Amino acid sequence: MTQPMISVRNLHKWYSGVHALKDVSLDFAPNEAVGLIGDNGAGKSTLINILSGAQEASEGEILIDGRPVNISNPRDAMDLGIETIYQYNSMVPTMSIARNLFIGREPLKFSLFGLGVMDRKKMAEESVQAIADVDLHLRSPDALIGELSGGQRQGVAIARAMHFKSKVMILDEPTNHLAVKETNKVIGFVRSLKEMNITGIFISHNIHHVFDCCDRIVAMARGEVVLDRRTNDTNMDEIMDVL
Repeated sequence: MTQPMISVRNLHKWYSGVHALKDVSLDFAPNEAVGLIGDNGAGKSTLINILSGAQEASEGEILIDGRPVNISNPRDAMDLGIETIYQYNSMVPTMSIARNLFIGREPLKFSLFGLGVMDRKKMAEESVQAIADVDLHLRSPDALIGELSGGQRQGVAIARAMHFKSKVMILDEPTNHLAVKETNKVIGFVRSLKEMNITGIFISHNIHHVFDCCDRIVAMARGEVVLDRRTNDTNMDEIMDVL
């Protein structure tokens, strides 16, 4: 058996008496694209927030490559190779593509007591390559993020995750509010993750999109996992019956 890239064991989460996650245990294999689906309040956002460091579990354990880890904040998650791309992603519209790609991880020409001058030339050069690696054709790394379409912004976010060698990429409703062409582009990104040795977790309300690009489907309801099947071993009717 292949060692899971990431595992959660017996996760629980309470919010002021509300039991939002109930004994959730899941494995995510290397180079696997997993679709995570469920209605609002199903627990999928809580699970993702715990994996991304936005929240901490009340009980349970997270393992990366079989090793227990502590994820207390988003920086812990990033240092472990977990990158999260939100539907309303955290990029700054008034900053350039290059600045957004390196935000929080800017290369410095020199550093003194943690302070230094950003190496803008290196950022521009590496941004061009990172964007090309996801087959985005943008006119300049100096273009403002606010000038890009929704699909292009998602592409830049994926380029950032790939550039920093993420092991696990979590995509939270990345196709929401996108046109058909841009939606297809994002679905293509998800399909290509396995070629880049990245484990993908794709959260979506659109079951058709999940079937299009995921190897496995996990359905959640009322804080619990109610279905966990290979995509080829399930169908729309079975999924709708458990949600």
